[in-house]
Amino acid sequence: MMGEPGEEMEEGKKQIEETEDTEDTKDDNEAQKTFLPKDIQPGEQLTPDMSAYEMLHTFRTRASCLSFDVLRDRLGTRTGYPVTAYMVAGTQAQQGNKNSIIVMKASNLNPPKAEDAEEEKSEDEDEDEDEPLDKEILKTAEIYHAGAVNRVRICPHVTDTRTFVASWSEKGKVHIWDIAPQLSALETEVDSKDVQKIKPLYTFGGHVEEGYAMDWSPTRQGYLLTGDCTRHIHMWTPRESDWIVSQQTYSAHGSSVEDIQWSPNEEHVFSSCSTDKSIRVWDDRAAAHKACMITVPNAHESDVNVINWNRSEPFLVSGGDDGVIKIWDLRKLDSHAALFKHHTGPITSVEWHRSDSSVFGASGEDNQVSLWDLGVESSEALVINDTEVPPQLLFIHQGQEEIKELHWHPHIEGVLITTSLDNFNIFKTISV
Repeated sequence: MMGEPGEEMEEGKKQIEETEDTEDTKDDNEAQKTFLPKDIQPGEQLTPDMSAYEMLHTFRTRASCLSFDVLRDRLGTRTGYPVTAYMVAGTQAQQGNKNSIIVMKASNLNPPKAEDAEEEKSEDEDEDEDEPLDKEILKTAEIYHAGAVNRVRICPHVTDTRTFVASWSEKGKVHIWDIAPQLSALETEVDSKDVQKIKPLYTFGGHVEEGYAMDWSPTRQGYLLTGDCTRHIHMWTPRESDWIVSQQTYSAHGSSVEDIQWSPNEEHVFSSCSTDKSIRVWDDRAAAHKACMITVPNAHESDVNVINWNRSEPFLVSGGDDGVIKIWDLRKLDSHAALFKHHTGPITSVEWHRSDSSVFGASGEDNQVSLWDLGVESSEALVINDTEVPPQLLFIHQGQEEIKELHWHPHIEGVLITTSLDNFNIFKTISV
């Protein structure tokens, strides 16, 4: 059963058996039937089915944050509750001079309360004006940013004294910041509302136009790739106190570079996708004009918006303006290995699960987050409420408007974080 913002999709025979039960239990099954997004009628408002979630929290910042990243912190792997998550986001404020990088600490994140406990405490809580002791807490520390933030990414190689963050500005510049002071500020008792005006560690203004594509290397400390709307990709090489940005660009794409992803295992290899409908794989050991080793033309019927490498299998997932998600086997790129057409709007984000190589998440402009499991080998679609549903579709999460990015938390198993026009969601479903 699914409510806003989520839906559980059970697998295989169990799903079919529940929808084809005997007449004696038909009414019960009808009450528990799976709810699909297209069933929502104008004027209707869904409520969450909290039984489908192990955890679900919503946070709002002062302005929309359409790009964010999750910090690889030093708290280690979390297996119990409450949990804490650190994130960095970039705003797209209505007033251009009101934008910032927001460093966030979301703490005291717990599973939902049992309904009976809620009822017993509701009367006392209504009389108490103070926040409940088990209420989630969001603390922020902000840095002024010139222009809206197209994309923000945290360097995975965090040191004891420095934490680098790269931001793509709508003004066509890429900045690198050290957010260590902001992270320290989050550990104090004072929650500052001031937006600090500090200079970035380094700024590159050599891109011809603004862009969105950006990725830090997971295998080479401090290496960064940035791609712009004029098809050019620049390599950033770290030096002792700054970076040197190559002017010999990777420019084999025919139009805007939408996303870049370093290989998680091969330190010189990266991939990119573009509005020219193609996906390309590069090797930076070759000269820039010869570095494109593999091209997948017409990978989608329209713009290819996002890509993501699998960390343990030779697979790449891609999402396009056509609303299609495709899985690519990097050993054989002449055709996609799998195709899923569930979303009814352009795909805005895709990412493989951190430890389960068969699971990935995707978001779309249809205000849905979908979770998928390639381990389900059935090729026959399930029929639910007269609608065919891919058996690999595990879960649908809703309740956010214009979802732009999703990321799995690197240290909290199964926790997914999403950002949209109206809020952040941090949740863990019972399906993953």
